[in-house]
Amino acid sequence: MKTLLAATLLFVGMNLWAEPVSTLSPDGQIAVGFDVLDGRPTYNVTYKGRQVIAPSRLGIDLDLGPDLIDGFEIVKTSTVSFDQTWQPVWGENKNIRNHYNELLVEMRQPSTNRLMNLRFRVYDDGMGFRYEFPEQGPGFVYFVIKQEKSEFAMTGDHTAWWIAGDYDTQEYNYTESRLSQIRSLLPGSIDGNVSQTPFSPTGVQTSLQLKTDDGVYINLHEAALVDYSAMHLNLNDSTMVFESWLTPDAQGNAVHMQAPAVTPWRTAIITDDACRTLASNLILNLNEPCAYGDTSWIKPVKYIGVWWEMITGKSQWSYTADVPSIKLETIDYTKVKPHGQHGATTENVRRYIDFAAKHGFDQVLVEGWNIGWEDWIGKSKDKVFDFVTPYPDFDLDGLNEYARSKGVRLMMHHETSGSIRNYERHMEKAYAFMEKYGYNAVKSGYVGNMIPRGEHHYGQWMNDHYLHAVKEAAKHRIMVNAHEATRPTGLCRTYPNLIGNESARGTEYEANAGLNVNHTTILPFTRLQGGPMDFTPGIFEMDMSKLNPGNTAVVRSTIPRQLALYVTMYSPLQMAADLPEHYEQHMDAFQFIKDVAVDWDESRYLEAEPGRYIVVARKAKGSDDWFVGCTSGEQGHKSTLSLDFLEPGRKYKATIYADAPDADYRTNPKAYTISTKKVTSKTRLRMAAAPGGGYAIAITPLDI
Repeated sequence: MKTLLAATLLFVGMNLWAEPVSTLSPDGQIAVGFDVLDGRPTYNVTYKGRQVIAPSRLGIDLDLGPDLIDGFEIVKTSTVSFDQTWQPVWGENKNIRNHYNELLVEMRQPSTNRLMNLRFRVYDDGMGFRYEFPEQGPGFVYFVIKQEKSEFAMTGDHTAWWIAGDYDTQEYNYTESRLSQIRSLLPGSIDGNVSQTPFSPTGVQTSLQLKTDDGVYINLHEAALVDYSAMHLNLNDSTMVFESWLTPDAQGNAVHMQAPAVTPWRTAIITDDACRTLASNLILNLNEPCAYGDTSWIKPVKYIGVWWEMITGKSQWSYTADVPSIKLETIDYTKVKPHGQHGATTENVRRYIDFAAKHGFDQVLVEGWNIGWEDWIGKSKDKVFDFVTPYPDFDLDGLNEYARSKGVRLMMHHETSGSIRNYERHMEKAYAFMEKYGYNAVKSGYVGNMIPRGEHHYGQWMNDHYLHAVKEAAKHRIMVNAHEATRPTGLCRTYPNLIGNESARGTEYEANAGLNVNHTTILPFTRLQGGPMDFTPGIFEMDMSKLNPGNTAVVRSTIPRQLALYVTMYSPLQMAADLPEHYEQHMDAFQFIKDVAVDWDESRYLEAEPGRYIVVARKAKGSDDWFVGCTSGEQGHKSTLSLDFLEPGRKYKATIYADAPDADYRTNPKAYTISTKKVTSKTRLRMAAAPGGGYAIAITPLDI
């Protein structure tokens, strides 16, 4: 039910305004105060009477003309309360409450007669603010933002879980440190002096997770990143003040705007309960409602794919080992010799289709099916892929018909190699091609430097492209899973065919550079705050030399933790990433991957601490089945797990997939036990996760 209370308007003449203004969260525990101090807009935030964001200045640095930084006066303020419950197309919960109090501050800069507003929304678990530029005549219509000067003043030397600032990748392991240590730990640091970093000696990316010494969790991010550059945070480690830093374009500017316009929301989730941080819907709530009238074609997907064998080096994306001396777009592939390691062959794909059909998977991703992979990366080439022409050993028509006969779809793969001009040149034809052949989901990739040259992955130009692709795909009833794209900011609420992103270091790194053991205990606090991740879990063979003798990498996980990731790493798009033959060796454990849902009616975060452990329980959409997952870091984790989320008075069967007593990601990663027991809402389970381990539990009612 939607309730919109009448706005309470406060007006004071500009020359008489003297008092600061504030607004509270609905439960009264978070307060946001605002004032103009010496002409500079300034805000602060308290939580349960404690200051968590000290007075922080706001403003916009323009490329030309007077900046929108100081010299402001308040024209008027208004407040409004809003309470709505909405239902996402897919998600962690069937119902989401959007309940906030809002403060709108309308300001004028007398020296230029320009208007700029600040809108704050305060929730029980945090707050967001954005800049708004109302329509104001010909004097201020088109303008260029050089940098945004939004501050987040911290009140101490907090613990932080962070990755280095970068305009083109988020694929880093996280560092846990004090704020004062960030400068010395950034890449390129020598004795505390940074010689080379992606953009700044003190820059980190959002979503940034912090924890104060007295137990308050603060998460800094942004929401509704539309027609704007992604925000990073630069830290002044002498004052503990973060300042926003926007990804620049090829000219060194950040954003081109036309009034009326708004910026993305700058967000802070604030709570003294780590589980509540994970459960927050603040980012989603700050996005606009669904833009589509018909969403019946948007369906969560569980898939397998011809992918991991290429990642590990067992097979290849390319058809031939001979790089042609002529341009790829003119080569006749029927006249070149295949090298015998091509993964996307008709025979191999049929094998994956058979496995998917036998075990109830929705789709089969196939990478390396289309011409161009021999010469696709690192050349800054404009014309690379056409997204419609298969290699000679990939029977497009036959495989699509075969998959359809088995009740399985093929999932399309579009690697752009960073040539956005080329992708947009072919986009309509490629999406129409997908629609013709019955593909309803595409995994797109953006590996490499951008064309147009000089643009960055997280700049305004590229953010416009990512959203353009999603909107165009919707016209063909296609869902999009974009890899190497900007970290999500909740746009999946508005455009739910944006069914997933990568945008962080995922499982593929287990096959080479590796993941820190605590990585999956941090990602839900950081990367997943803005939307789901295509993390691609489910690896059962931890020794990569078994797939490729030249690959000495080892996956840093036990099998039970790989199962748990289907619950702890929320996504409506879940891949069983390993090879079919590895699952066939552990069919008892594989049963959990077959059973686990990908869409949920309810989610309960039970235990959590960033970098240590996460335990979550989820109730499957339209079902009484529950699934529990635990992922742990280096120390392992012990739980006394209450099942009080189950319906009282009912009996259930719990199938428990646990680390064996001697399991350890370093020495015995495949050691697991499977047991069953009858449980009720009064049951308490004593569970133990090994170092780098976890556990997974499937709970089904016994009375149906």
